[in-house]
Order: sequence, then C-alpha cells, then structure tokens
Amino acid sequence: MRSNSSVALKICGITSVEQAKEIAELGVDAIGVIGVEGSVRFVEEIQRRHIFAKLKKDYPNIQRVWVTADKSSSALIAGLKGNGSPTTIQLHGNESPEKCSQLRIENPNLNWWKACRIKAPEDIQKAMQYQGRIDALLLDAWSPIELGGTGKRLPLEWIKASRLEGPWWLAGGISAEYVPEILNQVRPFGLDASSKLEISPGIKNIDLVNSLAKVLGK
Repeated sequence: MRSNSSVALKICGITSVEQAKEIAELGVDAIGVIGVEGSVRFVEEIQRRHIFAKLKKDYPNIQRVWVTADKSSSALIAGLKGNGSPTTIQLHGNESPEKCSQLRIENPNLNWWKACRIKAPEDIQKAMQYQGRIDALLLDAWSPIELGGTGKRLPLEWIKASRLEGPWWLAGGISAEYVPEILNQVRPFGLDASSKLEISPGIKNIDLVNSLAKVLGK
C-alpha cells in the first residue's frame, strides 16, 4: 500500500506570482493556472506566463499545469511556445479520446491530462476510454454551472467499485481533513485541491494549503 507521502499534490487555481512562490515552498508537486475564460479563477495569458516563468526558474521540478477547455489546436500550440510555458496541459472540456491522443502524439514532450466530470457511476467507465491516450486522468465532481473548482466531492464508493488503471488524480473538495477518508477507500496517484483552500476565488489560505501538504508528507 502506498504511503501518504507517495501521493502527489496539485494546488490549482493560482492567480498570483506571490502565492505560486509561497505554495511552491511547501513542497507541492504541481501548480495549476486556469486558462478557461469565464472561470472565476481565470488568469490572462501575460499573468499566466509570469507565474510559470517564476516557477520554471526557481522551482523547476514542480509541474506547471495549464488548465484549458476546448481550445483550438492552434491556440493550444501558441500557448506552449515562448517564455512561461507549461509542462502539463489539463484538458477540462469535451475533448474526445481521439483528440487527446492526437495532441499527445504531436507534443510528446509535455504531459497531457484529461479531466472528466463525474455525475454518475457510469461516467467513470466512460472516463476510462481516455486511459492509454493521455498521461493521467483527473476525476472531478460534476456541476451544471462550472467545469471545476466547485468544492463538491465525488462519492468514493463509485471510484472504489471501478477498475481504474494508470495514473489518476482526484479533485473535488480536497482538504487536509478529507485525506484520511480518501486514502482509506481509494489510492489515487495524486490529489488536486483548490476551492476548499481558499479565502476567495483564486486566493489561497496558505495555512490550509500547508496543512494539506503536511498530511501528505510534503
């Protein structure tokens, strides 16, 4: 059985260079910046590049995750070039398994994650169609109004009953207090936390982030 310290931690929805630095110092494995227009945590390109450039310079081992949804291939490729580029693309829209596979083949030096919003147990089976076509799967709770960052939790028994293979991340209501319940039932590769750690959308409570990092042995 994996120890808590072997579970990766991503903090998502970062909006400032200062908080990116503070959170990086806590030993997290990945930091996510939202590139989905309309999200309350959306970050414009110039600010996203500032954040990623600082992380690349001072914390090169941390995954720099650009969260996108249904962008054209040309818009994606443009975002991968130049200073402040990501190491990981998290596709959070309606990208098909074939589209994900194509992007991964064309850009093999990046990590490609597919986020799937789960509304019912059968949605996990549908999400498994992406396995082998991406580098990691991310399971998040479904919401009718937001693609993510709602703080809603997936029923863990749905995941436990599935046969997930390959690396997968769990998102949705992640906090230090929730970790024991999660790891008693399922063993994700990593946890993706955002709204439960916030003072307001895009502004993290560093004490809460630190508590979560400590629980995971960071």
